[in-house]
Amino acid sequence: MGDYILITGDKAMFLPAFGKAMVVVQPGTLAGTGKNNISGKPVCVDGDEKKVIVPGCSYMAPPHIIPGMGIITIESLAGDQKAKKNKSGGKKVLLKGGQFKAKFKVAQPAMQPPPGHGSPIPDSTPEYSGKGNFITTNTIVKGT
Repeated sequence: MGDYILITGDKAMFLPAFGKAMVVVQPGTLAGTGKNNISGKPVCVDGDEKKVIVPGCSYMAPPHIIPGMGIITIESLAGDQKAKKNKSGGKKVLLKGGQFKAKFKVAQPAMQPPPGHGSPIPDSTPEYSGKGNFITTNTIVKGT
């Protein structure tokens, strides 16, 4: 059966809901370090997902409705996103698969408007968990 092998330039698409936080998501781009190529682009291998970093994403987490900023990364892959058999350069190739776990790390906290006069109250949660999936341009080669 298998699924499509991820290659350089493929996108990590993040869902906007990170727990109670709503994030203005932007896609991340994969850069493959595998030894093999598909359509002239290096394949992605185990560990390449850790280099997907999407900074500058704004968020709100009610009642903190004054937007803050943070960084999205891929926390861990689903079981069907690493090939069991196919390898490149000794590492398992990455597959489109299902949904991965994502992390939103707060860089500048969202704020809650003050109850009356005073300073806004910052969001005290340092990070939120979410999900995402891969979009691949490879529609030719599948891995297992």
